[in-house]
Formats: sequence, structure tokens, C-alpha cells
Amino acid sequence: MELFPPLNALRAFSIAAREGSFVSAAVELAVTPAAISQHVRNLEGYLGKKLFLRQRNKIELTEAGQALYPRLEQCLGEIARLSEEVRQADGKSRLVVSASPSLAELWLYDRMRDFDLRAIEVRVEIDPVDFIGNGIDLRITYGADLYPEHRVVPLFSDVIAPVCSPEFAARWGGDLLTLPDDGFIHTDWGPSYANLPSWRAWFNVAGMMRDIEPSSGLRTHLTGHAIASAAAGLGVALAPTRLAERDIKAGRLVMPHAARMAMESSYCAIYPHARGTREPVQRLIALLLKQSI
Repeated sequence: MELFPPLNALRAFSIAAREGSFVSAAVELAVTPAAISQHVRNLEGYLGKKLFLRQRNKIELTEAGQALYPRLEQCLGEIARLSEEVRQADGKSRLVVSASPSLAELWLYDRMRDFDLRAIEVRVEIDPVDFIGNGIDLRITYGADLYPEHRVVPLFSDVIAPVCSPEFAARWGGDLLTLPDDGFIHTDWGPSYANLPSWRAWFNVAGMMRDIEPSSGLRTHLTGHAIASAAAGLGVALAPTRLAERDIKAGRLVMPHAARMAMESSYCAIYPHARGTREPVQRLIALLLKQSI
């Protein structure tokens, strides 16, 4: 028997546990689901314990799997951090910050002026991200449901409001009840954030009886694109007010209705437990919290 469990099997198990799916783990590692399953079986054989309960297309961690996963993630995180430190030519490891695209563009960059930019690398990517495999120290994103095994620091909460350009509002009079369906901009938040508000939900909060045909109007996949489209006069978008703040203050956007809808989750800073000991991680979180007030 080997003195050390196979690393490929440990990686496959860790990602499958995080994703709750062999298929998703296979996509991330660019292998087949059968290969992930075989890696897990090899690890189970090495440990002499079942790590997953397999039920049709679903997998659940056993008690042994639940005990192994968080500690394994910490160990793999330390390996990734060590590798990154060695890889850096000057022997100093940059702080790797991953951020969702719209949050990076519309909020994060404006709040990093007081941080040493020579010591930081920002990666813009959608959720979920692989902290361990990609050497990520800190993730800035909306909500934390996709990262149940990580440390989470809420940064700020926000509300959703309709926004459009002043010129667009002037053309149709600002009454959302009379605006044609093709004047509404729809943001497809993606499967990971299916609970984010739609126009139907906003009209319900506003106490207005209106149901928009979802196939009408412009569709975007990022909040930043929806805000930019609204500022360009292409329609009315639903936007988090903190992310639209810059355009509102500059007069590029107006809010044609007073109704606001609270977002269910907060924008958060998320990091693996093993990364919490890094002083730059805590320093950047403290800076962002100060800037969030």
C-alpha cells in the first residue's frame, strides 16, 4: 500500500464534494464523469471507507466524507499557496482576488486605491470558482450559497430598483405600466442565482399589476451589461442601486419609480479557512468593509 493517497483522487473527491456532482467535477478537471468516479473509488479503496452515497444521479457525502472534505480542502489550499509562492520570481506571493465581473467593474476597483496594487492580482470570473486548483485567496461575489465550506464575511447589502437613461424616460413618460414589453431589459442571472429578482417580482413588490412577456426586450447575462444598456437608452433595467450608483450620480441613469426590492443575500468576501492566516487577506477585507459603509 502507498504511504500517501493518490493526489489525483484527492482532487477529484474534493471538487466532487464541493460541486455535489461527478459531472460538474469532470467539467472542471476536463475529464469524464467515469474518470472522477474511478478516482473516488480508488480513494475509497485506499481509505477503506465509503465517501459518497450514490443514488441515481445524486451523490451525498457519508460521515467519513464529511469529516475528510473540509480538512482536505485546507491541505490542498496550503499546497496551492506554497506553489504560488515558489512560482513568483521574487519569492513573494501576490494576493489573488477573484471577483464576479459586474461587481469588479462597478464596485471593487473604485475601492482598491489604498491597497498596494503591486501585491495583488485580480481575476474576473463567474461563480463558482475553484479556490484550491486556481490558487485563489479571496472571492468577492454576491451570496455565499455556492461556498458552504468557506469563511464568509458579508460586505454590504443592496436593493433592486428600475433604472433607465433620462432620454429614454422622457420618450415614454416614465410610467412603467404603459411601457411596451420590448422596453424592459431582462438580466439572465444564470442557474447559480435563480433566486435573484425578476420584473414580475419587482412589480409585485411595487403593488402594480403587470406581467411582461419574457421573450420581449433586450436580454443580458451580467448586471454590468444591463446597467450599460440602460444608460445607452435601450430600455429600463433592474439594477442593484450600489452598483448603479456611479451612473446615477453622473446623470446617465435615473430611477423612474420609487419602489425598491431588497436582495435576499449580501455581497460577500469569501475565502478558504487556510487562507485566513494571510495578513493581506484580512487587510483587504478590512479595507472593503470600511469602504462599504
